[in-house]
Amino acid sequence: MDSVLSIEKLTKTYDNGFSALKGVDLAIRRGEIFALLGPNGAGKTTLIGIVCGLVRATSGKVVVDGCDIAQDYRSARKKIGLVPQELAVNMFESVWDTVVFSRGLFGKKANPAHIEKVLRDLSLWDKKDANIRALSGGMKRRVLIAKALAHEPEILFLDEPTAGVDVELRRDMWEMVRHLRESGVTIILTTHYIEEAEDMADRVGVIDKGEIILVEEKRALMSRLGQTRVTVGLTQKLDAIPEGLRAQPLTLSPDGLTLVFTQTGETDPHDGGLAGLLKNLAARGIDFASVQSSQSSLEDIFIDLVGKSR
Repeated sequence: MDSVLSIEKLTKTYDNGFSALKGVDLAIRRGEIFALLGPNGAGKTTLIGIVCGLVRATSGKVVVDGCDIAQDYRSARKKIGLVPQELAVNMFESVWDTVVFSRGLFGKKANPAHIEKVLRDLSLWDKKDANIRALSGGMKRRVLIAKALAHEPEILFLDEPTAGVDVELRRDMWEMVRHLRESGVTIILTTHYIEEAEDMADRVGVIDKGEIILVEEKRALMSRLGQTRVTVGLTQKLDAIPEGLRAQPLTLSPDGLTLVFTQTGETDPHDGGLAGLLKNLAARGIDFASVQSSQSSLEDIFIDLVGKSR
């Protein structure tokens, strides 16, 4: 698939010797929603800052839709919209003026119809003449998104866009993101709400200590590394797992009244799986009172991956 953003061997070492990025290679596909996950200090914001021209790389190459950010910065930057973590707006301007000004910064001709659509999509139209300092925190966050969309970017970076905002804004934002993706905009997001990435993303990348440790299709990742966990409550105590069941991924609780069946990855229909376990229990006269099943989330997988990399 066509890559709209290509990052090759990207490094960033600060004056104090700290290496924020260590040879990052990453290709973002046109029109996808890509979730970049990582703990605090992993390098997410530094990576975004370099692509958006806010941070100078130590070495490496970044190409945005055919434009090298070092050799053709202006053309590359016009293709990118950024919603930063921190509020960065002129508090004494009106909503309309600050969004229109953002469009002009990128050399785009005036387009009141587009600005109106953006403000309406973000439920800001009735606040268009309001002074930004008079808005709530959630409304100010909406203004940041409007500024990022004012020049009709092809790539939109959302850096922790829903941190500290209300549920209504989160819902409106993700609805808007889906519409943008449908129109061909590529979305790259970082978030601490990993359930959002699980719901929205097409692919997931995990970065830790300045290195990309995984990039994979979300569904394939959850299928490969996700776990099925089944808790079987027994009616009578077992002193140990029966001989014929010890080959299965089973653990017995200390009180002998609970068996836990854990399987990683996709279940092979030929290995018996849970159904085979229950049949084996019945064949051995082991009665059970309850069966509870759960699937691991993307957050569970993320915590496991990051834990292993440390």
